[in-house]
Amino acid sequence: MTALDPVQLQVVVGALRATCEEMGAVLIRSAHSANIKERRDASTALFDPAGDMVMQAEHIPVHLGAMPAAVAAVLGEQHAPGRSWVLNDPYRGGTHLPDITVVTPVFDDDGELLGFAANRAHHADVGGPTPGSMPADSRTLAEEGVVIAPQPLDEAAIERLAARMRQPAQRRADLRAQLAANRAGALRLAELARGTGVATLRAAMAEVLDYAERRARACIAALPDGVLHAEDVLEGADGDIPLRLRATVAGDRLVLDFSGSAAQHDGNLNCPLAVTRSACYFAVRVLTDPDIPPSAGAYRPIEVIAPEGSLLNAQSPHAVVAGNVETSSRVADLVLAAFGRALGQGTMNNLTLGNDDFTYYETLGGGQGACPGADGPSAVHVAMSNTLNTPVEALELEFPLRVVTYALRRGSGGSGAFGGGDGIVRELEALAPMTWSLISERRRHAPPGAAGGEPGARGRNLLDGEPLPAKARGELRPGARLRIETPGGGGHGTARKIPPAP
Repeated sequence: MTALDPVQLQVVVGALRATCEEMGAVLIRSAHSANIKERRDASTALFDPAGDMVMQAEHIPVHLGAMPAAVAAVLGEQHAPGRSWVLNDPYRGGTHLPDITVVTPVFDDDGELLGFAANRAHHADVGGPTPGSMPADSRTLAEEGVVIAPQPLDEAAIERLAARMRQPAQRRADLRAQLAANRAGALRLAELARGTGVATLRAAMAEVLDYAERRARACIAALPDGVLHAEDVLEGADGDIPLRLRATVAGDRLVLDFSGSAAQHDGNLNCPLAVTRSACYFAVRVLTDPDIPPSAGAYRPIEVIAPEGSLLNAQSPHAVVAGNVETSSRVADLVLAAFGRALGQGTMNNLTLGNDDFTYYETLGGGQGACPGADGPSAVHVAMSNTLNTPVEALELEFPLRVVTYALRRGSGGSGAFGGGDGIVRELEALAPMTWSLISERRRHAPPGAAGGEPGARGRNLLDGEPLPAKARGELRPGARLRIETPGGGGHGTARKIPPAP
């Protein structure tokens, strides 16, 4: 078949998209941890035999843009029907250690490789000294949990890995849920090959990539040629860490150059290159056309430069747990700021709680930046996070916690012709002794507005009313209260002044 009928192509594209959504549904409905079944901190995608991402579900941006590196890490392995692969090593296809990726090759009835089904899920714990495996002060990868190099995933591997983590029964269940999700994807992809023919399926996959590339190039070509700059900082424990971007639009190509940004450091804000690319891809998608098919083809016109050994292309064994969540958010901010956008909260407000009996992790929404023609939404997960909140009823039922306050942080959005969205207030009371770890940003520097809009309010962290730094950890006694006030989004445009009444 030399050319695909447009209608037939759309049918195949719809089937691929539905397959990814079904994989996500299987994973979420089969998992045991609240982090996956309630917050839906998981993502699914399909890849062609060459390892190019053909389709994804609309899940977590930081997962999906970086998942191609995980498939690339196992691409050269010996594949066979029924053999899946698992990894979480940030320097071999992962992002940070709690994000465990499972990759499953898919074969047709004649044993020919059709592609790969893959998913990534944030596990509530992957071992290490800190319950929840999200330490605020880690300095090496080993301090953040169990490092899983790419390896086959079978029952023996599940038992071996879970034994090194807290709540091993829950870890086993979540890993099996990931396997089940990929089996669902493999089943649907094989059915599609039988229905359309392998040649047609391959042609459709190739056309999806080419079509996404054409649309992405057209959107970039519509931007004015030129060089744009942006600078921002991360709030390190020992001071601010500078990040710099030079964005060059040349015809239908976009080069994002982060040369001049800080070097990798002894903390955990380091970012693997795959995560930096993921944040760039997300921001460009926001700036162009979110309806472009979410595939590797859309990334072909984009070049990301981050010097090896810099904070945005860190090398093993540097710690990365905050890089995946906080540095990725700032990278997206830099790209958006370079193109004149007001910024959202710029942090995931990562909170981890736990003891020997439970581990709990959540990210908290905040204010989104205003657009040139609309106010920013309030109390939403911004940029690289697309999770839900954990419902109060589910949280209090499963964990020794009481939700004291969960409300809008009114007035925290920046003013302007269009106002930034408001953040939220989340206050939890401990009902048992536990440890806590908090990784957040925008506590010293407010999310900026654009075109004369005012910045959003900075976030605040408090323990029993006393201020806490952006990144901290400690112990909670029963009755202690941890309060997080998330940042608001920046405003856009100068607010119109209403003249006083005569």
